[in-house]
Amino acid sequence: MRIPGEPAMSWRRRLRTLGERGLIASGVSTIARAARRDDVLVLAYHDIVPAGAEPCGDRSLHLAQEAFAAQLDWLLEGYDVVPLERALGDADSAPDRPRVAITFDDAYRGAVTAGVHELVHRGLPATIFVAPAFVGGRTFWWDALARPDAAELDESERRHALDALRGADDHVRAWMRDSGRIEQSLPDYATCAAEAELCAAASQPGIALGSHTWSHPNLTRLDAAELRDELARPLAWLEQRFARVSRCLSYPYGSYHAKVVAAAKDVGYRTALRIDGGWMRGAVRDPFALPRLNVPAGLSMDGFVLRTAGLLCR
Repeated sequence: MRIPGEPAMSWRRRLRTLGERGLIASGVSTIARAARRDDVLVLAYHDIVPAGAEPCGDRSLHLAQEAFAAQLDWLLEGYDVVPLERALGDADSAPDRPRVAITFDDAYRGAVTAGVHELVHRGLPATIFVAPAFVGGRTFWWDALARPDAAELDESERRHALDALRGADDHVRAWMRDSGRIEQSLPDYATCAAEAELCAAASQPGIALGSHTWSHPNLTRLDAAELRDELARPLAWLEQRFARVSRCLSYPYGSYHAKVVAAAKDVGYRTALRIDGGWMRGAVRDPFALPRLNVPAGLSMDGFVLRTAGLLCR
């Protein structure tokens, strides 16, 4: 029975919570994890909100540091957390536990500082995908466009930004100004890390950097020259500055098609990651469309346990 005046969303959340707890109590998540001992999961994170700070922007992307730490501790109990290159390589001859790789898109300052702190504290590897045009404290349009009273970006505005405006930061901000929208003021943790912060992170054992294109556009909306520039420039920028650079591309917004794949191969990428798709086993093993499991900030710990067991992955 619904309590009069209580929002329907609250009841849906309660029902989901009860369902998740019931599945975990049944032991099905333990069985499912054991059945995937020879499988691989790549997790996709975005920002980490430092302890004590308030969430902001597109809140689905900004995960509390305490929640991230709890997720890492859970992974340590039942998974082998390995570098991305190992996860994408040949399977171990006799794996005892599923392999998990941790990735971050966008190189948010919170991820590069608070997130890397939690990883290093546990001796865990990760790959951070960087869009160099934003390095040095720039904000991202999806955070600036998000409304302070909404947990996520309005879907119709997001689609307009990605399709009509090609996901280009300057175009989206110009549209915002013309529409009378006021950009959100964002805390430092929600900006892109500085080069010195990337250097500090990359100097830690197991932390590698990769390309998230030069300026994070929707690659499927670019012409051939623009596409090549967006893919080639970040590799050159990264390899001039850092020792551990992955030649794996993370597609902005998860968007790609055949011309994007051909251009990525041509400039020297070896693999590329989507933002969706879940576990490797059962997916089409296309090295330029490798799946990941996105970890949204609103995911409960029970939900994380179930999804990393191969349940409710999508």
